[in-house]
Amino acid sequence: MAHTDRTTSMRRTLRREVPSTVGLLADEQDFAMMQRYRSFIFDDHPAYLQQVEGLLRALTSQGVHTTVALFDPEEFEEFCASAGLDPDSAASRTRFTAGIASAGASVPYTGQSIERLIPLLINEAVSQATWEYATVVLADLGCCADCGGDIGRASFDLASRALRALLDGGGPGTHHLVCSVPTEDEPLLSVLHAESGDPAARLDPAAGAAFVTVLAAGIALDSRGGVVLRTTAPEGNDKVRGWRLHRGRLAPLTAGEVFSAYCTDAETGEPVSPEPGVEYCAGFDILEEEDHTHR
Repeated sequence: MAHTDRTTSMRRTLRREVPSTVGLLADEQDFAMMQRYRSFIFDDHPAYLQQVEGLLRALTSQGVHTTVALFDPEEFEEFCASAGLDPDSAASRTRFTAGIASAGASVPYTGQSIERLIPLLINEAVSQATWEYATVVLADLGCCADCGGDIGRASFDLASRALRALLDGGGPGTHHLVCSVPTEDEPLLSVLHAESGDPAARLDPAAGAAFVTVLAAGIALDSRGGVVLRTTAPEGNDKVRGWRLHRGRLAPLTAGEVFSAYCTDAETGEPVSPEPGVEYCAGFDILEEEDHTHR
């Protein structure tokens, strides 16, 4: 009996060291697509979400690290066709979910409510799709006609230096950056949060790479996009600065241009009240080493 109890205890301990992934059907349309499979037993999306939330809480209570991945029914169908699997099978859904945990959109579960978790997951999916698209844009640009250098690589390196200059110039505090780049197919948007530190700003490597990739696409395409930097200082006051992309470089906006951009309704063009406690500042110069624009 003692041996059995010890074995059970060891297995429970080991279970806490095995991560779990839960595939989530975030919206009702995706949920409806899965209802065509007989092995998918759920018939009500809100009830399904409640069950998922209960599962996540149960796993967390057992000390299991859990990741939630966005389950896309169309990608699942393609996965099954490619792997020769029956899509009407829980085992096939499990194999697909295991794959998207490493390559698809996912977020760690830290006790969030399902209402809070779904927007986080969707935002992560949008961010990843933007990153992938911007990466393809850079890869397709080829070599510079003047110097023979790889345009995508040169633009990425330039964007990396620009990001470092933005974070360094922003000073101490919490930084919130937004990079927007219009393209022929769809607008690209990347958001980055970073904490200033000594000697450099601390940021998530994947989020930083995504931001740099989008900015690099804007640089390489000579886009009309731009960057906004909002810094919350340790004492609590906010400063907002802005730059426009011009001829593949970040050109600082004036304080008046930053104020106008923030205090004008984008849809109606009507003025809106400035936020209290926010200082609208001119962008600072971004020093760049490139001596010519790659084309």
